[in-house]
Amino acid sequence: MNGRPAKKPRDLVNGVLLLDKPVGFSSNDALIKAKRVLNAKKAGHTGTLDPFATGLLPLCFGEATKFSQDLLESDKTYLATVHLGITTTTGDTEGEAVETKPVDVTLDQIEAALARYRGPILQTPPMYSALKRDGKALYEYAREGIVLEREARPVTIHSLTLVAYDAPFLKIAVTCSKGTYVRVLGEDIGAALGCGAHLNALRRTEVGPLTIEGMITLDDLLAHPDPLSLLQPVDALLSSFPALELTPELARRFLQGQRLALGKEEITVPEQQGRVRIYHDGSLLGTGILGEYAILAPERLISTAPQG
Repeated sequence: MNGRPAKKPRDLVNGVLLLDKPVGFSSNDALIKAKRVLNAKKAGHTGTLDPFATGLLPLCFGEATKFSQDLLESDKTYLATVHLGITTTTGDTEGEAVETKPVDVTLDQIEAALARYRGPILQTPPMYSALKRDGKALYEYAREGIVLEREARPVTIHSLTLVAYDAPFLKIAVTCSKGTYVRVLGEDIGAALGCGAHLNALRRTEVGPLTIEGMITLDDLLAHPDPLSLLQPVDALLSSFPALELTPELARRFLQGQRLALGKEEITVPEQQGRVRIYHDGSLLGTGILGEYAILAPERLISTAPQG
């Protein structure tokens, strides 16, 4: 007996918290704080935001963690402020200034530069990134002054629009595929304009089907009398997929991992093949893959679903 009070056991918390990550916190720091407030047993985040960035960081708890990979693969939308005329070692405000150039660009030149980066492009990952090389993050090499060759990777800029320009600050809205570095996009725009640039601010506003609606700050979470009430349901992550309601017998077989032939069943089967979210009596059972001839194959199952 060491006299220390026993640790409070963690709770089985299921759901999604739409956190507005503050400046200065890593995504993992924010997750740890939220997990502690909710006393949750299992949690994970859905794609990192750099410490200088703010905005939508969906945190998944319990059963929701089974579907967090979907958000990692999803498109993201950001509001970014590009500071023209100054390049930094990291491509953002956390690095040291490398070069300063005068800024003398027109709106037409800005629009032309933005047009170059819409659609499928190749982007070279920055040295200050968490990508691994021989088991070591690139930013660790960068801090040692080592620059490694990086292969350009295909990404897609679905939308890139000018929001405002008040020299030297260029505010843009970006919707992009997974793996896109908005920092690098800001640097590339600055290079295209001939003056260089770094990212002054970055705010994420959408992750897949999730938006800033219902987002809560860390301070409000800490002060809330019932923080569990702030959680979105697990299926908030799946709202972009068609829903399929099963009968009690089909639900039982689905939860046993059986493939189901739905063509002759008296249920409404979505016309669209592919990923579907599965329900019985309004409760989420998991996800499945709907194939040809209305064959449903279980994919991921919710362990808290009623077994029937």
